[in-house]
Amino acid sequence: MTDLLPKPLTNYSRIGGQAEVDRLIEAFYQRMDLLPDASGIRAMHQVDLASTKAVLKRYLGEWLGGPPLYSVERGHPRLRMRHIHLRIGPDERDAWMLCMSGALDEVVADAALRRMLHDAFLKLADWVRNDPENPHDRR
Repeated sequence: MTDLLPKPLTNYSRIGGQAEVDRLIEAFYQRMDLLPDASGIRAMHQVDLASTKAVLKRYLGEWLGGPPLYSVERGHPRLRMRHIHLRIGPDERDAWMLCMSGALDEVVADAALRRMLHDAFLKLADWVRNDPENPHDRR
């Protein structure tokens, strides 16, 4: 009987599936390569971004409600742990968001989805911070 009920529309579907997730990540890293304000975070990455892009495409697809390609391959994201070797403070968060905001503007046509994703990415980028002033670490 539950098979007759419509399935909720995921953000993965709303964005347009994996092809659009891939476009978003390509647009994001293009900005990281081109924007002077992103040079600091670009320097944190390898020269060849192919493997980094592939991982982020799988992660983001799953995060948006698509197939669990990331977790099958890599397990739980543990984003803070995976980034702990890098200094990520407000400047790095803001540079990351500059690139992601531009990519969202370029790729995501649905304005409501674009705003929702921007807000969710901002929370995520703030969570990954590992500087002493990170509000997530204050008690």
